Amino acid sequence: MLRAVTVFLLLIGGPGRAAEPGAYAQVDVAPCRTSIYIGVVSLELPTLTRTATTYSAPYSAKVFPYFFASESGTLSVDLSDAELAQLAHGAAIDFHGRGVRSDGAERRVEGRATPTDAQSGKLKVRVFVSERIQLIFNTTYRFR
Repeated sequence: MLRAVTVFLLLIGGPGRAAEPGAYAQVDVAPCRTSIYIGVVSLELPTLTRTATTYSAPYSAKVFPYFFASESGTLSVDLSDAELAQLAHGAAIDFHGRGVRSDGAERRVEGRATPTDAQSGKLKVRVFVSERIQLIFNTTYRFR
């Protein structure tokens, strides 16, 4: 019985933490940018919302000065309840997802989330533009 209670506490975030079903339903990611050859790519995401085990939101990537390379679409990242519990307890996790451009082209997304506390932390996100080219964004996240 004690073991079952311990597992339950780990899944909800530990003792002293409210067991709200929507505690991790939304996450804000700070706007970020990365350098490219003679330019900059800025990435903006509104609040990502969780459905089942997937966070998703529309994204906008603006390329300066190559405005014609700018794009928008939908980004989705899969995170299980166990991975969220790891974040709540201060352990870094790796995640995988995908971006789908508005024209249907797909991009692989990988990253690492490193918590600074139970509700926020740092993100390192890799967006694979092609097999050889990847954009690396460093930013922060905060659960609502």
